[in-house]
Amino acid sequence: MTQIAARAFAPLLVLTLSVTAFAAPKKVSKEAANAPAVLWEDPLDIATRDMLYGPGGPQHQPRDPFKFVKEDLNGTNPKFVITDADGVKWKIKLGEEAHPETAASRLVWAVGYFADEEYFLPDLKVDNMPSNLRRGENQVEPDGLMHNARLKRYLKGEEKNGTWQWKDNPFSGTRELNGLRVMMALINNWDLKDANNSVYEFEGKRIYLVTDLGASFGTASRRVTRAESKGNLAGYTESKFITQVNPPVVDFGTPSRPALIHALEVQDFKSRINMEWIRKDIPIADARWIGSILAKLSAEQIQAAFGAAGYSPKEVVGFSAIVEARIAELNKLSD
Repeated sequence: MTQIAARAFAPLLVLTLSVTAFAAPKKVSKEAANAPAVLWEDPLDIATRDMLYGPGGPQHQPRDPFKFVKEDLNGTNPKFVITDADGVKWKIKLGEEAHPETAASRLVWAVGYFADEEYFLPDLKVDNMPSNLRRGENQVEPDGLMHNARLKRYLKGEEKNGTWQWKDNPFSGTRELNGLRVMMALINNWDLKDANNSVYEFEGKRIYLVTDLGASFGTASRRVTRAESKGNLAGYTESKFITQVNPPVVDFGTPSRPALIHALEVQDFKSRINMEWIRKDIPIADARWIGSILAKLSAEQIQAAFGAAGYSPKEVVGFSAIVEARIAELNKLSD
């Protein structure tokens, strides 16, 4: 998870509400249950935020040598838990989500939401990798060398206490939650399953965040192939951001329903259709609010986010131009 931005933020406003509903996989302590719930904090330093290194800053970068700990079989992409030279634990993610998730985490963090401390490494070598991996064996060379990896830092003192639901959470109806819905549309994150939302106990607060942002910067929904759907400049370029303005609300394009080929996966297809409400009927005032915060980011900061994710210079310019155009669209909305 992030530094929980405690070091980077000098919060002016903390949204705190009593915790009334979240899906918890384990028993929550009385102290945790009574802790203030936080979704967003005012990013007072937004114009100086280091988008190249993100919430962890340069001081939290992973340092080799790396050692294998275990394989993580959650999700669809190959993942491994490792430790670095300082004994810090990291989760490696390989595959098509490594690039977009790194960039997405920086943009979400920049405007005041919480995000994981993530770094992209074009190459790294992990010692003691087993020869019988369950997933990603074709992406790991015999000596443990791998390419295009996203590393997520585990922070001391953080404890996951469950997941939260888009439809049922302490922030329903607030501009902060609506702003997060707009952010998901802005980055084209179509994989908005409740399972991708986490609640962490950290420094006396209950932090609510979206912990899996990998299905971003591609098409507006799950398409035929993963490569088309995530981190795909052509797909991101062709997708529509704002789909309908009907004052006092606005609809966005993401998440939209998946390609019909996925209808064979009945439960998943149905669940994704049920996510479409997240992009609809968002108050224009709330969309403009998050747009006004995004507008404080410079072109150089936005480009740094994509540069940090390992995109080519051409892709950095392309993705950044679309993000800037979408920010401008938000700020042109009127009641």
